[in-house]
Amino acid sequence: QVQLVESGGGLVQAGGSLRLSCAASGIIFSINDMGWYRQAPGKQRELVVAVTSGGSTNYADSVKGRFTISRDNAKNTVYLQMNSLKPEDTAAYYCAATRADTGEYDYWGQGTQVTVSS
Repeated sequence: QVQLVESGGGLVQAGGSLRLSCAASGIIFSINDMGWYRQAPGKQRELVVAVTSGGSTNYADSVKGRFTISRDNAKNTVYLQMNSLKPEDTAAYYCAATRADTGEYDYWGQGTQVTVSS
């Protein structure tokens, strides 16, 4: 099994920055891609950004140029640096990881709230 623990959420004014962290523990070798999803009230969960084990990234158009994902394989940790935050970025942010044998996002963190005030 794999456990994902997020940290770093909070309340910030529009234009501000936050950095989220996600630490993985457990059967790490079973992880392949890692990513961040978010879900705002009344909306579907959406992919924010994903990073492969090789470092390739895929960003949602809404966050390109503002958010940066990084992955430290030695620490089994992935980070999300969020700059120029907007009120529409307000959501619960979830760290997720794919199983190496299925390629599906089967591992999820508990979520961390990001609130951006206008």
